[in-house]
Amino acid sequence: MRLLQLLFLTLILFESLSAQIYKEPKPDEGFFTGGAGITWIDGQPHYRVSFRPEVSFSNFGVGLDLNLDFDSQGKLRNENFNEFSDYLSIIRYVRYGFKNDPVFLKLGALDYYTLGHGTIINYYNNSPTFDARKIGLVADIDFGNFGFESIYGNFAQAGVFGIRGFLRPLKFTEAGEIPVIGNLEVGATYATDFDKNATVLAGSYDTQKGEFIKTQDKGALNIYGFDLGLPIVKSGFTTLLVYFDYNKISNFGSGMASGVKLDLNGLGLVELSAKLERRFNQDKYIPSYFNSFYEIERFKLDTVNNTFSSKALALNNLGDDLNGFYGDLLVRVLGLFDIYGAYQRLDKNPKSGILNLRTDVSPKDGSIVLRAGYDKVNIQDEKDLFKLDDRSYLFTEFGYKPLPYMIVSIVYNWTFTPERDANDKITGYKPQKRIEPRVYFVFPFNL
Repeated sequence: MRLLQLLFLTLILFESLSAQIYKEPKPDEGFFTGGAGITWIDGQPHYRVSFRPEVSFSNFGVGLDLNLDFDSQGKLRNENFNEFSDYLSIIRYVRYGFKNDPVFLKLGALDYYTLGHGTIINYYNNSPTFDARKIGLVADIDFGNFGFESIYGNFAQAGVFGIRGFLRPLKFTEAGEIPVIGNLEVGATYATDFDKNATVLAGSYDTQKGEFIKTQDKGALNIYGFDLGLPIVKSGFTTLLVYFDYNKISNFGSGMASGVKLDLNGLGLVELSAKLERRFNQDKYIPSYFNSFYEIERFKLDTVNNTFSSKALALNNLGDDLNGFYGDLLVRVLGLFDIYGAYQRLDKNPKSGILNLRTDVSPKDGSIVLRAGYDKVNIQDEKDLFKLDDRSYLFTEFGYKPLPYMIVSIVYNWTFTPERDANDKITGYKPQKRIEPRVYFVFPFNL
């Protein structure tokens, strides 16, 4: 075993990029990454073997993701393959098209998916943990005059589902040729969570049966939405959209949002996208209910103290007069860097802050690689902003390229791992720290 350890430490890391910071290949392009290395999970070393090819044939794309983690005794880590979905998730994704294409289909891990203007489903992530990856489906089709967007979060068990149909009614008339008004879009959304704990309000853990017994819930969680969108300016370089959304959470409250979204495309060299939204929230209403933390916040059970928390319970306890602002900004300079940030703050709720940050500074011909992402919910003040806890998700990678196809880096992840009951069912998630020194190779190829 000592010889095996020395071999792994000598070879050091020929590793794949984590899904959250790696871009899919462009049409008729492919990448191969993988190898062997070491990762520290909660302070314990694990030896990893990974294999991750990705290839794109015209509009079709396929990505595989196989990771095997062994402890110091050579035993495979239990969380790698303790659910049927873990085997399915070796196929990370199969897709046709790209987001905002007339036809976009994707099966597999769904990273930060938004439906419509994002007031119901906004940057939803169906796999916020490495240890319980899920297989979902996105299907978006735009026929020109009408279309739909849809998502299903988890085929292994009941989960999040959302669909938005939209219609450009004036396109069916002569008024469709009128500038500005002819592009009016009307949409309707239905979203739900089929999980049995989606609306639990009271209950306790039965130690004899080894399961949580609900004593009060609100039934099915259903959210209905209606929206209007009007592109004031629409050209090859600039799009300026104004919109209005109204949403109702059944058995709870309702809310509205009005906003403006600006997209600029500087000849393909510089892209800028900005959105500012005013939110009007009644009691028992949370905007963007299905967000990047939803799978973590849905339900958490403490079997030791026989306590639980749920997003539905937090929703049920909300008062009124919780209006606020939401804004996001994306700046992309081709071949140089991407920077994205989003933030929500409600006027009279001191714990309403939600932050999303992403950056990728890895010029194609440069020698430095910097990739990072940070999500946090329920932010109270500036001191709380960057404190890592059970409301935080962080990944960072900093490295350099001694060769064009070789990257030496250090990766830090503050993520989550499932907590399970006596029946091996997930009862919640707890924070997990991963540190990975890496030396890996990326071999691009053209088809």
